[in-house]
Amino acid sequence: MKQVLYLFLLIALPVLTAAQHPDSINTKIFDTASTTMRDSAGIKAKDSVAIKLDSLKKLQPPYRILLREILKENKFLDISSTPVAKKIYIRKQQPDDSVFYALLILVAALSFLRFFYVRYFNNLFQVFFNTSLRQSQLTDQLLQARLPSMLFNLTAAFSGGIFFYFLLKYFGWVNERKPLDVMLLSSFFVMAIYFLKYVSLKFTGWLSGYSNITNTYIFIIFLINKILGILLLPLIIVMAFSIPVLIKVSVMIAILLTALMFLLRFFRSYSLLQNQVKISAAHFMLYIAGVELMPLLLIYKALLFLSSKNI
Repeated sequence: MKQVLYLFLLIALPVLTAAQHPDSINTKIFDTASTTMRDSAGIKAKDSVAIKLDSLKKLQPPYRILLREILKENKFLDISSTPVAKKIYIRKQQPDDSVFYALLILVAALSFLRFFYVRYFNNLFQVFFNTSLRQSQLTDQLLQARLPSMLFNLTAAFSGGIFFYFLLKYFGWVNERKPLDVMLLSSFFVMAIYFLKYVSLKFTGWLSGYSNITNTYIFIIFLINKILGILLLPLIIVMAFSIPVLIKVSVMIAILLTALMFLLRFFRSYSLLQNQVKISAAHFMLYIAGVELMPLLLIYKALLFLSSKNI
């Protein structure tokens, strides 16, 4: 019977143990342990964060004071005055493409003339710095080269017309809406005035019998015009695309250069013609004022009138 009882217990014991419920005591102990660990970790983390925040708050005011002192010592930052709100204005940009291309064409034309007529170009400056024009062989060479002379005269006329435009623009006397039209008109006026001067001098020389004298005077006029047109070109580029300070300097240099060229035209013409024509300096000055200065004033007046019409 003992053996049967032992066998029954061995068979029934695993079944009884598997049928038991999980231990609620162990579960409760594990749950309480986990919750206490979590709560303690959360409390510790919150306490550490609060301690750090308190320490940062305690350390923050000295840094603020130091930062304010650094900002006050900085001369480029104004933190003491009240901030000012500035209005934003939309700037209407005016395209200067026509001005750029006009100057590009003028520079390219002068470059091509310099390349194809290099001998004429060099002789032009040699004769300009030579005082004895009547005894110079280079003068005869320049007089015989009709085509290069005409092309350089056209270049000088366009250079003078563009210079007149930028001069009037600097003083605020011309409308900037259509710069190309004003440039072309001023260049046309320069060409028309010098063409009329050329025809009138030729007719006067033929009528009075002083053709050689008038030819010499015409040669001096167009020689100085060509040199002036070449020298004004870099100043025109500065007047077109530079800053206001450089524009002011270039305008003053261009005005002085133009006045110097007109005085040089007067003195060289009078020194060459006084021995051949019985004319006094006063009469020659009246001629210069009436024939040389009046056309420039007419160009100025015409451009002002056309600019007032919103050309």
